[in-house]
Amino acid sequence: MARDGYASRRRLLAAATVEFAAHGLAGARVDRIAAAAEVNKQQMYAWHGSKDGLFDAVFAAQLERIVNAVPFTAHDLPGYAVALYDSYLTDPEIIRLVGWNRLERVPAGDLLAGHGALTEPKRAALEQAQRDGLVVDGIAPGDVYAMVIGIAGSWSPLSGTVTAAPGDDEADHARRRKALREAVARALVPDHR
Repeated sequence: MARDGYASRRRLLAAATVEFAAHGLAGARVDRIAAAAEVNKQQMYAWHGSKDGLFDAVFAAQLERIVNAVPFTAHDLPGYAVALYDSYLTDPEIIRLVGWNRLERVPAGDLLAGHGALTEPKRAALEQAQRDGLVVDGIAPGDVYAMVIGIAGSWSPLSGTVTAAPGDDEADHARRRKALREAVARALVPDHR
C-alpha cells in the first residue's frame, strides 16, 4: 500500500503546530510530533532538516492565518479589536505561536518583516482611513495597527495579567469587549475623545 506523502506532510505540520503552540521551540519534542503525525523522524528531518526548520515551516504555514485571523476593517478599529479578542478565545493556538516566535526566533524588531504582501493592504487601508478622517492622523499606520493588536491582546494567552478563556462568565466577556471598543475608539477614532 503506497503512503500518501502529501497527507503525511499535512499531518506533520498539524501535529507540529499543536506541539509548538503548547511548548514552543525549546520545549517541543520531536518524538511527540512524529508519533502524533504518524511519520518517522527520519522522514521529518528529510523534509525540514531540523526541529528549527520544522518550526519555521509551521510558522510560515500559519502566517496568513495569524495575520488574517479576522477581516481587517480600518474604518472600524474598535470592532476589529473586539473581533481579535474573540478570535483569541476560539483559536488561542495562533497567538501562542506568535508569542513563541517572538520569544525564541525574533526577540526584537518587526515580527513580520519581509512579509509585506500580508501587511501592506492593512497599512494602505489605514492610510486611506486617516485621509478620510476615520482614524486619527499623526500616528504612523504601522503604529496604529500595532496599538490595536496590543490593546486587543490585553486578555490574550500572552497577557501578563489575566488570560480570558471561553468558559469565563459571559458578563466578563461583555465587559472586556466594551472596554476594548471604548479604549480603541478613544485612542484612535477622531471626534470620539
